[in-house]
Amino acid sequence: MTPAETSAYAALALRIAQEAGALAARGYRHPKRVTHKGAIDLVTEFDIATEELIRARLAIEAPDVAIVAEEGGGTAGADLTFYVDPIDGTTNFVHGHPFWCVSIGLVERGVCVAGAVVAPSLGTWWMGAEGSPAVRNGEECRVSEAATLEDALLATGFPYDRKTSPNNNFDAFVALKKRAQGVRRCGSAALDLCLVADGTYDGYWERKLKPWDLAAGASLVKSAGGKVTDITGGPADVRTGDLIATNGRLHDALVAALASVG
Repeated sequence: MTPAETSAYAALALRIAQEAGALAARGYRHPKRVTHKGAIDLVTEFDIATEELIRARLAIEAPDVAIVAEEGGGTAGADLTFYVDPIDGTTNFVHGHPFWCVSIGLVERGVCVAGAVVAPSLGTWWMGAEGSPAVRNGEECRVSEAATLEDALLATGFPYDRKTSPNNNFDAFVALKKRAQGVRRCGSAALDLCLVADGTYDGYWERKLKPWDLAAGASLVKSAGGKVTDITGGPADVRTGDLIATNGRLHDALVAALASVG
């Protein structure tokens, strides 16, 4: 696609995510029905309603693009697919923590090319597309200038099966916590990626993500001048869910640090 086309899709994603965010915000810090998809994997009626709104709007405004969303699933398209997380950070949303968002990302043949993320409780939104600058609340944003892990503020997360799986990110977290200025864990992959894109975080890594967790945020990091790969430093793949996103300057160092702890 041309930069004009990807920008148009990003703008569409932002408009719809803002409307969806307003709907989801009605349930923030108010009583809601909470059910479990897994032992610690929560869903509310606002996740469902927000996803339904996004699907309906996308079906009207981009009827030829496939939709895959967290709650209702879907089938990826041969060329273009919207990956939708109606509320990324549902556990935060349920507990009244403000770090949650609506995320809509566009993937073209496996490559993240456009997206928008709206965080109503933070009063912040991000938008980005391949060939265009990333934007935070209407102003262009860029990745940071930090060049070493020792100067870096990093972010990460942990998988839902962390109680039972040895691939739980704990060892990597401890190792990087000892090297970096800090490592934050706030519970929304989409927002972690946005904060790399706008220079708040210098780098981020996580394993076992879903495509809807990362599609929009990865697009934003790239459009802000950052670098996105898999954990080994190879091409990022939304299907694997293992991701490193940085300002580019300390990318190789983060790859090496993670490789050293397995």
